[in-house]
Amino acid sequence: MWVFAYGSLIWRPGFAHAGQHRALLRGWHRSFCLWSHRYRGTPERPGLVLGLDRGGACHGVAFRVPGTQAAEVLRYLDDRELPDGAEVVYHRRLVPVRLLDAAGLASAGAEVVPAVTYVVNRASRNYTPRLPADRAAAVIAEGVGQMGANRDYLLNTLGHLGALGVRDPGLERIAALLPGAAGPG
Repeated sequence: MWVFAYGSLIWRPGFAHAGQHRALLRGWHRSFCLWSHRYRGTPERPGLVLGLDRGGACHGVAFRVPGTQAAEVLRYLDDRELPDGAEVVYHRRLVPVRLLDAAGLASAGAEVVPAVTYVVNRASRNYTPRLPADRAAAVIAEGVGQMGANRDYLLNTLGHLGALGVRDPGLERIAALLPGAAGPG
């Protein structure tokens, strides 16, 4: 089984895996499009979390999970991404991802594998599409929830993407607008 990670799963998967590869998912893009009232914010001061939304493409990580551990990993991921009693903000999907080499390039025979991932539930009341970067930065600067500061979530995601050689201009734009952020350079 393969699991495609595009946000905190990249830097905190929380499950055993037998390998990982940079990967490309077409038809979906990474976006701060979900209000967070628990993990990265509160009901009084919501934060934002990432979702995969329709359109574009997304570079991330594909984790290889041994078949003997697949059911256990799916239970863990569902508990993490689809917690009981909470609003359903994601749908689990099986998507085709292209495994990339260390330089982030697909070779002529690059393998495409089916991977489990979690895409945004556009019917969720927490879905907030096309939030302007300045508004997202203001929300992220203030959000703090059970999993910590919203700012740390953004910066950890960017840092780990950078370590993989992946740039995400949308996330970089939001980070540059955070109070106290260093300017481009």
